[in-house]
Order: sequence, then C-alpha cells, then structure tokens
Amino acid sequence: MFKKILLDNGIRVVVEKVPSVKSVSIGIWVNVGSRDEEGSEHGLSHFLEHMFFKGTKKKSAKALAQEMDSLGGEMNAFTSRETTTFYTKVLDEHLPKAIDILSDVFHHSTFAPDEIKKEKKVILEEIKMVEDDPEELLNDFYLEQIWKKNPLGRSILGTLETVSSLKRETILSFLDKYYHPSQVVVSVAGNFNPPVLFKLLNKSFGKYGNSSRLIPERVLPQMESGVFCKKKNLEQVHLCLGLPGVSQTDKNRHALYVLNTALGGSVSSRLFQEVREERGLVYSIYSYLSFFQDTGLFTVYAGTGVKTSRKVIQIILKEFKKLRNEGITARELRKAKEHLKGSMMLGMESTSSRMGQIAKDEISFGRFFSMDEMIHDIESVSREMVHRVAQQVFDPQYYSLTTVGPLTKKELGADILAV
Repeated sequence: MFKKILLDNGIRVVVEKVPSVKSVSIGIWVNVGSRDEEGSEHGLSHFLEHMFFKGTKKKSAKALAQEMDSLGGEMNAFTSRETTTFYTKVLDEHLPKAIDILSDVFHHSTFAPDEIKKEKKVILEEIKMVEDDPEELLNDFYLEQIWKKNPLGRSILGTLETVSSLKRETILSFLDKYYHPSQVVVSVAGNFNPPVLFKLLNKSFGKYGNSSRLIPERVLPQMESGVFCKKKNLEQVHLCLGLPGVSQTDKNRHALYVLNTALGGSVSSRLFQEVREERGLVYSIYSYLSFFQDTGLFTVYAGTGVKTSRKVIQIILKEFKKLRNEGITARELRKAKEHLKGSMMLGMESTSSRMGQIAKDEISFGRFFSMDEMIHDIESVSREMVHRVAQQVFDPQYYSLTTVGPLTKKELGADILAV
C-alpha cells in the first residue's frame, strides 16, 4: 500500500506499508546537494550532513548514538550531487522513538563551534582517504575532467582548502537558504499503522518552517571528450571510458538499463566475459549509469596492468562500435530483462531500498511507480529501442578516457581513442 500526503508546511510525505516485515525505514530527503554549492562552499552539503549528528539542544552526539543503539537500529546519512539524506531503520515497535530522534537531529542540531572544529579534522581525513583508494580517486578525477567548470564535476567531499575555511555563518546561511519545506520529502517504508504514523510525522515535521525559499539553479554541464591522465605510483592503471548518458527522467532510460546490463552490468555481460573470463586481462571491469536531473553518464571502469591497458581499452571500444552498428541479440535482450527484474525485486525486499525508491520517484517524477509498472517498463524495451539508444550513446566524438596510475597521456598514445 502506497500513500502520499502533504503536510501544512509543504513537506511531502510518501509511505509504503509492507506488513510482511518487522522493520521500518524512515528517510528525510532534501533536494539539495553538492552541485548547488558556490565555489567557496565546496564540500558544505557533505559537511552539513555530518554536523546534524553532532548534538542537538537536548542531547549530545554521544547521547544520540547511545539512544539509537539501545533500539538496536541504525541512523546515518549520505550526500549525493543532488540530494542530502538522513535516515534510520528500526524494528516497527520502535517507530515513535526513531521519529523523535530523527526529527530532533533535523530540527534542533546546534552546529556548535567546537564540534565544527572537530568535524573538520574528520572530513579532512576522509578526503585524504580518497587518495589511497584508486577507484574513488579516479571517479573524482573523471568527473572533474569531463565536466570542467561545472559544480556537478566537483567532488562531494570538497577539498582540504575549502573544508578548512568553512565558517559557521556560511554553514547556517546555506541551511537557511536551501533547507525549505518545499525541498523536503519524508519517506517511510515497512510495517506501521498509517494513522499513527501520519500523526507522529505531522507532530514532528508539520511545524517546520523557513521563510527563505531559494530553489537551486542548476546549470547543465557540457561534457568534454579526450584523454585525461593523472600520474600516480600504483600497480595498476585504473581507467574510465565515459560517454554522455540520459537524465533520470528521460524516456530512453529503460533501454539504457538494458544496454548497460548487456555490455558490462552483470557477470555474463560482454565485457566481463571477454576481458576477464576469456582473456584474463583484469580482475574488475564493469559498466554503470549515472543519472541526474538534467543529464547523465554511461561509464565503463577497468583496472589492469600497464602492459595490457591499451589492449583492454581497444576491446572496450570495439564493443562500443559493435553495439552502435548492430545492437544486442535477442538472447542478450531476454537475459538483461530477467537480470534487471530480478535485481529490482530482490532489492525491494529491503525496507531501506523501498524507502529510497519511493523518495527518489517523488523527487524526480512527483509520483509513485508500482512494481508491476516498473516491470512493464522493462518488458516493453525492444531490440530496436536498445539499438537506437546505442547509436545515440556510442558516438566516437564524445568518447572520454580518464586514467589514474603509472601511465601518461603520451605513453598511452595519441591514437588511443581511434576506432
């Protein structure tokens, strides 16, 4: 059972009752992320996410953690380029207490100066950790190069310089500027009594207000093609081959899901079988989709040796060309559909996944998609639709290669993207 209500202050509440489970997941989704920051605010959304848990007017950070632990539940948050999310998951019997804790964190955090100072140190260490994780480092470098000068291309964490210079006044100003009820979706999935839940939510969130209502103005990024290399002393070359994808609401997104699954989104995909299983050139290779409000990316990642890097890149480009010219087979279409449906239905067995899905549907589409509707959308994809989207996506003029590792652009060769 799905239901949507609007609180008096404009906050949207979306809920899905799942009576077969004993848990309930609650999320506060704010339609503001790292792409909405000014240059001097770089990393602020993520910093805010941390600071909400560092003490409220009534409770210290330690007391909040102990209170949630006593319920046997979890409470956390995450920041993306377009949203910031605070969530908790507990047994259904602890729902009132969980809402009370989450609303206290969201409404009454104090952002104390001494806590800001301490948390800066924590996040600076988090930023440094990225340098030790080649895949994370590559992802940030990849987006930074292909979306130059656009906030969408900046890392979510910020930099050592921008985070160190953040001031409490700037943090509170950002909060006042963008955290308006109209930008908030409260999402709940699991086992609950709807009338009781709505009463609790209205009491906890219905009076939240903010006189400033500034909707973020998001600038569409222009993707840059070419070869971008970051020299780093590593054992492997980590690489991303990127192309423009589609936005999260684009009508071609389901065909793109199928295309991605067939190319590198599963262990039976073309790239996994050809590059890893048949040739043994990599341990890890996969493709993935990134969706945003107004744009998207289609990316292939691989980690390989210095001597095999050109070969791996050539195989990937060869598959791009084959898909652009020929599309996928009828067998690949059926396998991809079954994989997508299975992954989707298994994922929806988790109340956390359901909570996230209905929130994202509300933010992106302003409506709910049932499981039957999502399955129908996947089943309606034809080979012709996949071929058309492959011709759109695999256009050589947009190919972008980004690497992190011991190779330079010169060593890769000027003709590396030639097809």
